[in-house]
Amino acid sequence: QVQLVESGGGLVQAGGSLRLSCTASGRTFSSMGWFRQAPGKEREFVAGISWSIGSTYYADSTKGRYTISRDSAENTVYLQMNGLKPEDTGVYYCAASNVGNWVFDYWGQGTQVTVSS
Repeated sequence: QVQLVESGGGLVQAGGSLRLSCTASGRTFSSMGWFRQAPGKEREFVAGISWSIGSTYYADSTKGRYTISRDSAENTVYLQMNGLKPEDTGVYYCAASNVGNWVFDYWGQGTQVTVSS
């Protein structure tokens, strides 16, 4: 059974940092990523990484502040978030693509990130 288990969310002041982790069990994937959903807004892409070669992709709003990385041995993806802003607040979801082409068909339960001003 495939599971994505996230950890690392919390409350931080503006300008601070957090690191999210997501460990996948049950299989490996072609790519993994992070999405977030703020209250009253749609879920949006934050960052993604291809598992085989490690290519990374970022939303314009997170480029330069967030870094996505992976540990293949641990089947874990990380999201290092620096320079956090109040508008980064939301529930962050780990996602994984089994079907390929950056179509994410597995999702974690989400972890709350709150950035205070």
